[in-house]
Order: sequence, then C-alpha cells, then structure tokens
Amino acid sequence: MIIRCNWICDLLNDLNRFKIDGVILFPFIILRDEVDDVLINHERIHFEQQIETLIVGFYVIYVLHYLYNRFKYSHMKAYHNICFEKEANKNQHNLRYMYKRKIFAWLKEI
Repeated sequence: MIIRCNWICDLLNDLNRFKIDGVILFPFIILRDEVDDVLINHERIHFEQQIETLIVGFYVIYVLHYLYNRFKYSHMKAYHNICFEKEANKNQHNLRYMYKRKIFAWLKEI
C-alpha cells in the first residue's frame, strides 16, 4: 500500500543527514507527494526484499551491513553499499525489473 505523506519523510530527514523521499515500513510504502515511477520502483524492490527476509530479517541485515560498511566508508558510501540499496539502485530505472527479478537477488550484492 502506497501512502503519500510529506511529514513522515520530513521527520526522517531531521533524523538523518540526507534527503529521504520514500521509505518502506512493511506493509506501507511511504512517499512524498512529488515522486516519480523510479522511486516507486526502488521502494517496491525493497518491499520484495522485506518479504524474502521475513521483514525483521531485512532490518537486521540492513543495519548490520550498514555498520560493517561504516568501518570502511563515509556515512553516504556505507549507505549506498548496503546490499539491499545496491540492488534497488541498480534496477530502479528498469520499470520492468520486478517482472523478471529472481528471488534473493540482493545476495549477489554482498
């Protein structure tokens, strides 16, 4: 379910050091009012990743992978090198990706 809600994204922006236009909090995809199909596709990839990892696993792996990356990189580079983000970023422009995506495709990004 997609929810358009600027104030949640603004709140997350205040907690982080970079702009957030969308976030997935299963089963909701929360987006700013002014987003495009690429961002929606990016968040749908994360939705599938959460299902594959039984939701809680997604958050555990996400945080652990970020912390591991943080020892090697800056905040932004650590974030962009999280396996889930790498898959979503590589495929967000391919709006047909979800039709051919293989299960656990994010494992190739570890």
